[in-house]
Amino acid sequence: MNKLTQYFFKADRPVFTQTDVAVAIEGTDFSRHGLIKRAIASGELLNVRRGLYCLAEPFQKKPVNVYGISQLVYGPSYVSLESTLSFHGWIPEAVYACTCVSFNSAKEFDTPLGLFSYKRVPQKAFYMGVDRCVDEHGNVFFMASPAKALADYVYVRRLTWTGVDAAIGSLRIEPEEIRSVEPAELSDVASNYGSRRVQRFLSGWLRTLEGATA
Repeated sequence: MNKLTQYFFKADRPVFTQTDVAVAIEGTDFSRHGLIKRAIASGELLNVRRGLYCLAEPFQKKPVNVYGISQLVYGPSYVSLESTLSFHGWIPEAVYACTCVSFNSAKEFDTPLGLFSYKRVPQKAFYMGVDRCVDEHGNVFFMASPAKALADYVYVRRLTWTGVDAAIGSLRIEPEEIRSVEPAELSDVASNYGSRRVQRFLSGWLRTLEGATA
């Protein structure tokens, strides 16, 4: 086992940066770069993106969560759009990319761990409606609520939906999921976006909820 692999395996840190390597491993930048190159060549280490690395699966004490890595690949960001809707069981289709919203420009990263897709969505409070989640292995990730994910979806796809019927038909969301959202949450989400398209969609959704409880 490569010295670098051994160190981060024992430390139970399967994901780390080039800066982490410089702190953990004595020697010159040249010698550390050699360790990284040899670990990648031997299949012990995955080069996720420039300066970000992940131990290959046989050398992980605990599984790596792609949602947890997403903010390290490109941040600030949170998981949203189709990935969130799939995570919460709102859509039946499998999602093959980790879809995220970023504070910065839109980007995509095709990595050994899969495709990470980031879209920029202007908002007043970036993490409003985003939960800090921890999986059973202790991996931390930031996940949008389904309502926020749909608001992001309408913005990113430039949709002109005026209510939830279009979302139910297009994404095959069950009506009971739509009705499970509290009106107060929709109002909070709506206040966070300046987009008229998003505002129109959320207002229509809110009218549906208010009509169901009238």
